[in-house]
Amino acid sequence: MSSGLSGRRVRAALSALLGAVAVTVASAAVAAPAQAAPAAADTSAHGTVVRLRVEGRSGTIFEAPVFTTPHDVTTPSGGTHHCDGTNNGTNPTPGPTATGALDDGARLGGFTFDGTYWASFDDFFITRVAGDEQTATEFWGILLNKEFTPVGGCQQQVAFGDEVLFAFDAFSKSHVLSLSGPAVARVGKPATYKVVDASSGAPIAGATVNGATTDANGEVTLTHTAVGAVRVKADRADSIRSNSVLTFVAP
Repeated sequence: MSSGLSGRRVRAALSALLGAVAVTVASAAVAAPAQAAPAAADTSAHGTVVRLRVEGRSGTIFEAPVFTTPHDVTTPSGGTHHCDGTNNGTNPTPGPTATGALDDGARLGGFTFDGTYWASFDDFFITRVAGDEQTATEFWGILLNKEFTPVGGCQQQVAFGDEVLFAFDAFSKSHVLSLSGPAVARVGKPATYKVVDASSGAPIAGATVNGATTDANGEVTLTHTAVGAVRVKADRADSIRSNSVLTFVAP
């Protein structure tokens, strides 16, 4: 497990247990000083577009751009509360947030989620997304641009183009996987993809990429057999699943 990821897990754990949602996911570990979430320069009360990804226990629940605005969020367990970054006095003005993006993504993607509300921190703690519910040892956590958020999802404002990731059992993982590869390939010709740790950039061996396994350099070669768009992802048991790479396979 990388020391960088351990430090991020610590800050995320504190925020999750005190009312954070990620993937993104509750937090656990040793103490590190929490930071205030910086308000994004281009955050506005009119909304923005972010790249939302939700990684469940055994697969990707949602991965697509989402237009999100500051708005009230309602969960079965937590009720209805504002979710605009001013929660707990974190930001001075309203703006789109990570949990707001999850809420908008749920409507767009046709899935549901739940979370308890902690009045002391004016924020939700996400307990379930789609059919994946937290357990005594597995929690949902949030990552923003591949880093665990230092505050809850209604406190964490987001900006145009941000990657917002909610991940199941995030705090037991050793790596956050990042996948890169070609946008265009040819039928029957080898196409190389690479998997690295999103924080350190270190290559990840032993990751599964559409059925093939990465080597010591984190690389794998796929030979696509049909024309069309192919979505490629990387997974490893001890890691948070990667982003997808969309490759158009030409004749």
